[in-house]
Amino acid sequence: MPPRFLSADLVVILAGVSAAMHVGKMPPAIPVLRDVLDITLLQAGFLLALVQFAGMVGGIFIGAAADGIGLKRSVIVGLAILTAASAAGGAAHDATQLMALRALESLGFFLAVLPVPSLLRELVPPERLNLRLGLWGTFMPTGTALALLCGPWVMAAVGWPGWWWSLAALTAAMAAWTALAVPADRDRRHTAEVDAEAGTFHMDAGWTHRLRATLSAAGPWLVALTFAMYASQWLSIVGFLPSIYAQSGLSVAAAGALTALVAAVNALGNVGSGRLLHAGMRPERVLYIGFATMLVCGVAAFGLPASTPFLLRYAAVLLLSAVGGLVPGALFALAVRFAPGPKAVSTTVGWMLQFSALGQFVGPPIVAWVAASTGGWQWTWTVTGTASLLGILLATMIGRVHRR
Repeated sequence: MPPRFLSADLVVILAGVSAAMHVGKMPPAIPVLRDVLDITLLQAGFLLALVQFAGMVGGIFIGAAADGIGLKRSVIVGLAILTAASAAGGAAHDATQLMALRALESLGFFLAVLPVPSLLRELVPPERLNLRLGLWGTFMPTGTALALLCGPWVMAAVGWPGWWWSLAALTAAMAAWTALAVPADRDRRHTAEVDAEAGTFHMDAGWTHRLRATLSAAGPWLVALTFAMYASQWLSIVGFLPSIYAQSGLSVAAAGALTALVAAVNALGNVGSGRLLHAGMRPERVLYIGFATMLVCGVAAFGLPASTPFLLRYAAVLLLSAVGGLVPGALFALAVRFAPGPKAVSTTVGWMLQFSALGQFVGPPIVAWVAASTGGWQWTWTVTGTASLLGILLATMIGRVHRR
């Protein structure tokens, strides 16, 4: 085995970042694809949304499958699917082929990322788990920001097929690194008696029992609904920023760079949540801070008069993303705690990310409808603010379950 330059837990986090880059590779490619392949705006919208398809329709089932086939094996299989789909995508000739491969990428993405919290639980000692889960929460903003920044440069040099093939090569390398650096899946053939709210059951009895135990407990439902409240508004804001800034007269490159920075600072909150939880702050308080900041900054970014300076609005968006990052970091830690047993962690995370995908699918169209109906973005804060208020209410309920 080659020398380890990074610990196994950091390697699987990097594997998640490489998977997230496939989610973020599409936005900078849309203008190029529309010119080269004559893709319509509606088809472009489907290309953006289809990466959430597998998670939206079956996140909990993918999580249960990951628990069953083995955590390390699931990560590697997911990365392999992403590699194959992206390599084939570079040779696609029309939107239909790209959309089919995009749906396949969504399966690979969720197989790669759903097992990681459970895998981290095995790879790091309990006293460091919150810190690592907070770091894991940065995988999505980090991967998205890297794709937004690197995509235009790579496509300018080797075209959009080269961008697809470059990410396929990167993911293949991460799959090989994961195979070498991460210990083999532990033998879980022993039976564990797990106390769930619905009663006790044998964790090795099968995936149907993991599903039943997860869905009969209050905790997994609460973290899933809370993640939906967060994801719906964060993607709505970040997803429409390039359009908003383009309307303000900024160039496409400048709008992309500003949006990438907004996505990147989200990682600060994720890391911060791990440190706050490690220091003993109660999870519901971390969620309160995140959602309250998103509420206030959403109003500042979109609800203030049009004469408000651009820098002030942009600072509000940066703060919204940075402090709002406390929410996913705390929810990943709560998913590990609320899972009805060690072999149901990926199932619980799958349920949470299924609602996250649903929120990302529903939130942006509602924001777009409000903007179109009111003739601008000045009332979109009512949508994001409502999600924040619901998130605060759910955080209160989470606190009660956590104490119990």
